[in-house]
Amino acid sequence: MNGNQLIGLAPIITLSTASIAVMLGIAIKRNFVLTCSITAFGIIISLLAVAVACQESPIQATLLIRMDNYALFFMALLLLASLAVLGFCYDYFKNFEGDNEELLLLLLTALLGAFVLVSSSHFASFFLGLETLSISLFALISYPLNQTRPLEAAIKYLILSGVSSAFLLMGMALIYAQSGELYFKDIGNFIANQPGMNIMMLSGVILIVAGLGFKLSLAPFHLWTPDVYQGAPAPITAFIATVSKGAVFVVLLRYFVSSHNYVYTPLVTVFSVIAVLSILGGNLLALLQNNVKRLLAYSSIAHIGYLLAAFIAAASIAPSLAIESVTFYLLAYFITTIGAFGVVSLLSTPETEADDISSYRGLFWRRPWLAAVFTLMLLSLAGIPLTAGFIGKFYIFTSAADSRLWGLLFAIIIGSGLGLYYYLRIIVVMSMSGEATVIKSVNPDKDRISKATLAVLTILLVWFGIYPGFLINVIQSVSLSLG
Repeated sequence: MNGNQLIGLAPIITLSTASIAVMLGIAIKRNFVLTCSITAFGIIISLLAVAVACQESPIQATLLIRMDNYALFFMALLLLASLAVLGFCYDYFKNFEGDNEELLLLLLTALLGAFVLVSSSHFASFFLGLETLSISLFALISYPLNQTRPLEAAIKYLILSGVSSAFLLMGMALIYAQSGELYFKDIGNFIANQPGMNIMMLSGVILIVAGLGFKLSLAPFHLWTPDVYQGAPAPITAFIATVSKGAVFVVLLRYFVSSHNYVYTPLVTVFSVIAVLSILGGNLLALLQNNVKRLLAYSSIAHIGYLLAAFIAAASIAPSLAIESVTFYLLAYFITTIGAFGVVSLLSTPETEADDISSYRGLFWRRPWLAAVFTLMLLSLAGIPLTAGFIGKFYIFTSAADSRLWGLLFAIIIGSGLGLYYYLRIIVVMSMSGEATVIKSVNPDKDRISKATLAVLTILLVWFGIYPGFLINVIQSVSLSLG
């Protein structure tokens, strides 16, 4: 390995060093504030390392890891998302019983797995990154050991994650048996030299799609999602909904663009059916929910379906436009989802999650600033103008229309209308007069870090909705590096 490759690997090396530093810090002195500070410092240094690695991009850093603008952009996005989640974790867990320092170590190891995923160019790194991420999530979900819901959620996630891994490994084995290749590019070269995709290759790809469908909670693989979202602590739910799903979708897009698997009509049909089921099923089930976390869970299923629609567009148009659409939508989804769960986190206590919709009754009169932020986040998820979510939804519409995917476009329009209804329902409840069922017992004036994080997310939400030009230029360079 030469110096250029080491510079390319700087983000992964820096994050690994930060994980070790947190582990040693816990061993020397247990202090939640100190451990949070070390974790935040490690994330910031890793962000600087991403900027340094950009100088060597693109480069094949190792046999399994490729560092290009695509990987580095999403590494930066994952780091910023994790920093926001860390802010919510600090205020949420500082009053929690027991020792909570290991939670931050698990957060960094999960982030490290996500790093490996977004930079993978080989099935081995693909699987190792996914398992590193998943194993860390088991413990993060079940961290409040004295409560039954987190343990139940972790067990369900563990079982379904095992099933997902089995599908993935079988799919990889079938592709390797047929092509003799494990590198994404080499699989693409093999497919390009074949007259068509035979049954073994097709079966392998479908098994991989099924395995990742569990991780992304796409319909009909979504059954774990509402229970895990409801059972996990609110900041961890934000991490699962954004960092975990985002990393998996990024590697899915890299694999299919690099290997050219997406060009086959049977696969496009399979993806289209999954996208329609996710969009309509997620939004319809969200209509029935009185639990805000479960509502956001079904909403996330629909949003991943929207992303899949842009992904399908890569089969019909230049992949760069589809990558551009996916990238902007993911960024808008990260901001709004972390912000929404951040509000839930601020209203929750160590004993009780503020997940019932009755907890938000009259929030505009009790805590108007928090209600205003939550309203903006919900409107962005609905795709209302002057928010980043509107620009992201416009990208999805454009990709589907350019590809003449009229059925998918119709499903997106119907799903967006349904989504607007249940988002507005929460806003209406917040404007009603009357006492809430759950009121936070701790002093709200002490949650300064969470409030500062929400303020930054709100500014970004509006800024990217009104002036998206600079971000779009950056994303275009990212899409060209992969497409």
